[in-house]
Amino acid sequence: MKKRSDQSSKPDRKTIEKNRRDHMKSLCFKLSSLIPSHHFKASKDMISQQDQLDLASCYIKQLRERVDKLKGMKERAMKSIKPNSINNIMDEKNDFCSNLPVVELRDLGSSIEVILISGLQRSFMLYEVISILEEEGAEVVSASFSTVGDKVFHSVHAQVKISRLGVETSRVCQRLHDLVF
Repeated sequence: MKKRSDQSSKPDRKTIEKNRRDHMKSLCFKLSSLIPSHHFKASKDMISQQDQLDLASCYIKQLRERVDKLKGMKERAMKSIKPNSINNIMDEKNDFCSNLPVVELRDLGSSIEVILISGLQRSFMLYEVISILEEEGAEVVSASFSTVGDKVFHSVHAQVKISRLGVETSRVCQRLHDLVF
């Protein structure tokens, strides 16, 4: 009698296998959703699951190569700095301050990330940056700024309003450059 009640409470192999397949399908979907859309040549819905996994694998390899490259650049930069030289640190700080303002724009396919670093003496309004992005066809999702010492860091994230038209990032970058400098 106990054996029958134990057997009826356990799911059968078909149910276990179905649950495993559903779980794997949801994991594959989650992995596919993490890949930026500009890495897909066709719509994500039109690509087979195997192709999506292959694209994810290629994307991960590209990210690893980029991380390795950036680590190498960091190591070379750190080696070029003499460890106990206060003069070098002060020179670098002055070089960084003289290179201000900094305008960096990253095109992430359907979104744009703008980083602006300026000194306190060169002020511009954050709404001016937002206006430029909106005039060029992007919708600002988030914008923030923080002040550290005598530097102001602005960060703006925007989505492309009409994906088929996109945003001409070179023009946005030039307009931001004109505003900041």
